[in-house]
Amino acid sequence: MKRILVIAAILCSSLMVLQSCSSTKSSSGSTSLRRGAVTGNWVLNDITFEGLPASSVKSLFDEASYKCFIGSTWNLTNSGNGTYMLPGTAECPARTQNIFWSVSTADETFQFKKLYEGDKAKNVSEGYRIILSAATGDNLVLKSPVEYGSSPAYIVLNFSKAAK
Repeated sequence: MKRILVIAAILCSSLMVLQSCSSTKSSSGSTSLRRGAVTGNWVLNDITFEGLPASSVKSLFDEASYKCFIGSTWNLTNSGNGTYMLPGTAECPARTQNIFWSVSTADETFQFKKLYEGDKAKNVSEGYRIILSAATGDNLVLKSPVEYGSSPAYIVLNFSKAAK
């Protein structure tokens, strides 16, 4: 019995040593694609298109023309609550939308749900999942996959950090 306990102790010690010597690698290949890099106030400066013509995009996030989102400000707090505010033009009314957002480092995506008056995020089942292409101190690039023909196509949202 004593011999079994000694062997078990040696095995446990060996496992701890091996575990402490192994490299700690993030599941995401990039350390910049994390929640903290996305938190803050952002301005959507430009929207470009990969693999599809702009004329084929009728609305963005089931809300308004993609043109209405240019110049919008996105406030993403560390708690996951946030808003985006459409600036309003002659063609697009000004609008503020509450959202609940998160970042998945496993598949490098940014996701958010629209919240309306009285909604709780846990009760909202529909939302948007966007590829988190880049997140640096001053720039954020999100790529929204869309179906267009047989090839992958993306609506690319280019943000810059808002002035404080």
